[in-house]
Amino acid sequence: MGKNSLIGGSIWEEYSQKVQELMNNPRNMGEITEEQAAAMGGKLVIADFGAESCGDAVRLYWVVDEKTDVIKDAKFKSFGCGTAIASSDTMAELCKGKTVDEAVKITNIDVERAMRDDPDTPAVPPQKMHCSVMAYDVIKAAAASYKGVNPEDFEDDIIVCECARVSLGTIKEVIKINDLKTIEEITNYTKAGGFCKSCIKPGGHEEREHYLVDILRDTRAEMEQEKLKAQADAKIAGSASQTPFEDLTVVGQLKMVEEVIDAEIRPMLVMDGGNLEIIDIKNDGKNIDIYIRYLGACNGCASSSSGTLYAIESILREKLSDAIRVMPI
Repeated sequence: MGKNSLIGGSIWEEYSQKVQELMNNPRNMGEITEEQAAAMGGKLVIADFGAESCGDAVRLYWVVDEKTDVIKDAKFKSFGCGTAIASSDTMAELCKGKTVDEAVKITNIDVERAMRDDPDTPAVPPQKMHCSVMAYDVIKAAAASYKGVNPEDFEDDIIVCECARVSLGTIKEVIKINDLKTIEEITNYTKAGGFCKSCIKPGGHEEREHYLVDILRDTRAEMEQEKLKAQADAKIAGSASQTPFEDLTVVGQLKMVEEVIDAEIRPMLVMDGGNLEIIDIKNDGKNIDIYIRYLGACNGCASSSSGTLYAIESILREKLSDAIRVMPI
């Protein structure tokens, strides 16, 4: 079958020679029967997986030695495009000789890299990376069937980029550790968004629950809040190390209360459309009464005299003094 018999034009340049060969001449396509598995001294495992985004599906056959958990043979049947056939064939080949636990660690990136002609040139165009993802998912399905667990048990985090199997936790951690500010930097560090690009922002070929633009924005906001909190805590700690809160002047106490409110309380109130202001501080030698006035949505809110008040008082007591009482007026 010639190149142009499947896909016409220069698009073939985006596919490696290995992929093109496997499209037409897969090595591991076929079925394995119970009798064949028994003859090999192993247990037959059959798993199916379908990709809703493209309608492709794959069935994976394993023969597993139950004494060692080693996959003695692997075959597949693919219902989809040529790339799905090539990816499934490569996936089956990679499974052979591995234990079930080792096979689960095979990622879609491993499958794609195994199909490259050279290490630096992708084997398939970005929009076809989902085919190798399907190969990865059917491995999980087979391992789950063999072990009698759910496929989800093999995932320990929310996957944001299916193409590169990059989790939400990894992306957030990399942003914070390396102070990343752009999507391009995230892609350079994690490969997330480097293939089909559907995870970058809404509007791609596949709808996602999480997008890199939102993760970057929210994580940067978290980093800013953490920075402000650390600065406020440092100021409070510095002041506290010099003079106990109870012995400060009213002006000094007011300054420290404002710092805690700005760092710990005000952002929480502003998110709900509210705020507060400090009216006065009175110290009778036993209690330090802080008089506040609620603003915005907090004014008249039912929880302003119960849950919200308790939270504010608890934070101020923890940070400054057990003698504090918060008095709304």
